[in-house]
Parts: sequence; C-alpha cells; structure tokens
Amino acid sequence: MLNLNKKIVVAIDGSPQSDKAAEEAVRLAASSSRSFRSTVHAVMVLPSMRTPSFTDFFPNIPATEREDWEQQRQRIFYVVEKAAREAEVQLENHVIYGEPVEEILNFVEEQQIDVIVIGSSGKGRVRRALLGSVSSKVAMHARCSVYIVR
Repeated sequence: MLNLNKKIVVAIDGSPQSDKAAEEAVRLAASSSRSFRSTVHAVMVLPSMRTPSFTDFFPNIPATEREDWEQQRQRIFYVVEKAAREAEVQLENHVIYGEPVEEILNFVEEQQIDVIVIGSSGKGRVRRALLGSVSSKVAMHARCSVYIVR
C-alpha cells in the first residue's frame, strides 16, 4: 500500500545552515496535500559524556545548569518550532547523545524515515576538515533520500 504520510528528519545544531535546513524540512512537509500529513522530526545529537563530571557526584543538577541547558535547547529548536507552527506541520523534537552520523542514521532506520534534510555544514568546521562533514557521511550511508541544504 502506498503511504503518502512522509516522515522527514532534519538534523539541527543551532548553526545558520541547520536553521535553513529546518525551514526547508517544514516547507517540504507543508507542500504535501492536506489529506496526507507529513511529520518533521527535528534531531539534535549531543556528544556522549563518558568522563565523570561534577554532576556525577551530586544527585541533583544545580538549577542554574538546568536552566542554562533549557534556554540553549529552546534557542536551537526555536526556528523549526516556529516554522512548523506557522505552516501547521506536525513536529517532534528529539535530543540524542552520541556520534552525530551514527545516531542520525540509527534514528532514521528505527523510525523508518523517508527523507533526511541536513545543512551542508554545521558548527564543527575544524572537525569537518579533519574527519569529513556529517552531511556528506549521512548522504553516503543513508538508505533513504537525503536533501542537503546550502
């Protein structure tokens, strides 16, 4: 059976390129017929913290640290949330910990995503020069369509 309810992932990191990708993902979802509802999944991948931090030794994270994290999260997701609200597109936000390429590809497989929308470059310019860009690696290994936004 043909499923026209598309699942779209947009990888975000707070960079101008990821903001453009977020707006484009919402535009793609909104362009589908009203009788078919596409969902945008905004995915932010943060590095895993394997080394002990001061919060490991205290059961409660200080309120100021929680507030700082919440403000940063809200700022990063703001563009995609605003675009989705204005276009009346269903949006789900996800924060995942790990290596960006691996986690994005795992999420795409687990959720049976149809399209990945990703910026051509993110915040890690030095890392990209040394290891290759997240967008090019995702495009190379993804089993679904990948839309790279410049």
